[in-house]
Amino acid sequence: MKSIPPQRIRVWSLIAILLCALGPSAPADPVPVRHAEGTIHGFLELRSEDGHVLASGDLIRVAHGDQVTTHTLFHFNDGSIDDETTVFSQRRNIQLITDHHIQKGPSFPHPIDMLIDRRSGQVTVRSLGKDGKEEVKTDHLDLPSDMANGIVPLVMENIPPGSPETTVSMLVATPKPRIVKLVVSPRGELTFSVVGSSHQAIHYEIKIEIGGVAGIVAPLVGKQPPDIQAWVVGGQVPTLIREQGPIYPDGPIMTIEMASPVWQDLAKTGD
Repeated sequence: MKSIPPQRIRVWSLIAILLCALGPSAPADPVPVRHAEGTIHGFLELRSEDGHVLASGDLIRVAHGDQVTTHTLFHFNDGSIDDETTVFSQRRNIQLITDHHIQKGPSFPHPIDMLIDRRSGQVTVRSLGKDGKEEVKTDHLDLPSDMANGIVPLVMENIPPGSPETTVSMLVATPKPRIVKLVVSPRGELTFSVVGSSHQAIHYEIKIEIGGVAGIVAPLVGKQPPDIQAWVVGGQVPTLIREQGPIYPDGPIMTIEMASPVWQDLAKTGD
């Protein structure tokens, strides 16, 4: 199995838990596959707004024909974890099959454990009740084909050049599962460098549309989540290389990027 750098980083802003009052939204069409996913093992880092490393992560993706499984696990310095396993199909369109997302530990004021099965429409949310005991709630919903939980980066990497706007659906637990819209729009280009070599990245902005009466009220009461910023390198293999946004409700802005290895001094070992 070939291991390559993490060229597909999911959007770590975890949009699915940023909302407090939501209304349902209409589904859109699934995004066509322009760049098929392969097998990778990458390393990630999560930094605070002032640049301190808060967590290290692994991204493992395995493709079996048209079905792909992605497992992303972040270990925080305080012992918290952010663990998400996503299974999706890439036959003609990018379509979610299942997504299991867990956040727990001191870094998360509002822990989550949500399992989505898009095909059956079953959504299971585990939480702690007021008595400290685990509560399990299962709902059956009519989930649209453009569900993007766990695959928002793939959506951006498959957006055709020149597209002014792309809309997909997202399931959020508030704590009752609801569907909202994510609107992804390009915002120009930004220059960055790698080992002194200059490159261009497309800057995307992701807006969360809450819809209904809740969508009108949210900005007035301070409940509207901030826009998410992301940067994608275009070309033959589009790659999401950076993302900025909060990772829990009312949380600070954090940055996710690919991590560079730090090697021990092999000269001291005689190698």
